[in-house]
Amino acid sequence: MKISVYLSRILTCVSMKRNFVILMLSLPVIAAHAQQEIFLYADRQEQSSAPSVTVWLPEPEKASGKSVIVCPGGGYAGLVTEREGHRVAREFNKAGIAAFVLKYRLPERTKAVDQSSYPLQDAQTAIKIIRQRAQEWNIDTSKLGIMGFSAGGHLASTAGTHYADPVIDNAENVNLRPDFMILVYPVISFSDPLAHAGSRTNLLGASPAPEKIAAYSNELHVNAATPPTFLTHANDDAVVPVANSIVFYEALTRNKVLAELHVYAQGGHGYSRTPPFEEWFGRCLFWLNAHF
Repeated sequence: MKISVYLSRILTCVSMKRNFVILMLSLPVIAAHAQQEIFLYADRQEQSSAPSVTVWLPEPEKASGKSVIVCPGGGYAGLVTEREGHRVAREFNKAGIAAFVLKYRLPERTKAVDQSSYPLQDAQTAIKIIRQRAQEWNIDTSKLGIMGFSAGGHLASTAGTHYADPVIDNAENVNLRPDFMILVYPVISFSDPLAHAGSRTNLLGASPAPEKIAAYSNELHVNAATPPTFLTHANDDAVVPVANSIVFYEALTRNKVLAELHVYAQGGHGYSRTPPFEEWFGRCLFWLNAHF
């Protein structure tokens, strides 16, 4: 009886040690895929609103080398970070695509200084950092795109049409051009009647100069070098007119840029009920994997 108890204790200890070893071996793998927030500017990382990217990496065996910076919407007044950020990042990871959820600065209209370029500064800085650290994250620098929802789509399309005019210091001459754009019910134009008044006011102020409006009406800045673009919008969008996506698509096709547009009959602004996430996001993935 004593021998039996003794053997039982030995086997228990062996089992515990084996489980401990397995756990310890698995920790580096878990750590490798834990989400990491990277602050864009070292001197601002102590601030609660400091701009950053949250890094979402796929499992190494699934990694395709493709990556996407995700810009949540919110009318340049807030950020819909979970539904239009982290949720999308998780789905990209399942498809082997790395994702970087961008927390960009929102202009404070109470300040005297012009802050209209702040979101673009953050987007360009994110592109620069990701390309500089691409090897660390197993990313192909020629397959880095940007995605945006609503006002985040305006930011993404600004990054895709204004990359030749940096609003950041880029002494290293890092390529700031996204390789592709995915724009979901995006704000594109700040010109009436297409403009989403809230986004325009929040970014440019209540009475922006005509030249400022033109500068941020991105359909006016498409050329042959504009990145290939996937757009999706709902015909019944009562917040951001579907014409925003249509005029951008038309500008892309005029300039012979690879482009695809999906307009749903219903969906409103935000796709809260229809089309299903799997439907519109599946089309994004199909396009992305077909061309990159």
